[in-house]
Amino acid sequence: MNAKSDPAGTAGTGPFSPARIAVTVLAVLVIVFICVNTQDVTIRVIVPQVTMPLWAALLGVFLAGILCGAFAVYRRRRRS
Repeated sequence: MNAKSDPAGTAGTGPFSPARIAVTVLAVLVIVFICVNTQDVTIRVIVPQVTMPLWAALLGVFLAGILCGAFAVYRRRRRS
């Protein structure tokens, strides 16, 4: 949208903005992917080997990604 079609400048700021919808759909897809992958896997973390369910490893990586994204948003807002 441009300024002419949205004179108030509120495009994408409502509860159902395109970015929020995209993030919600992506999060649901990730959760479904995690729930489907339930077999045990062996993961090497630098030196030790850990055997755990794949869903737990995927969930851990997903949560780490959320934390990294939240930190990036926090830093960007803090600079402004």
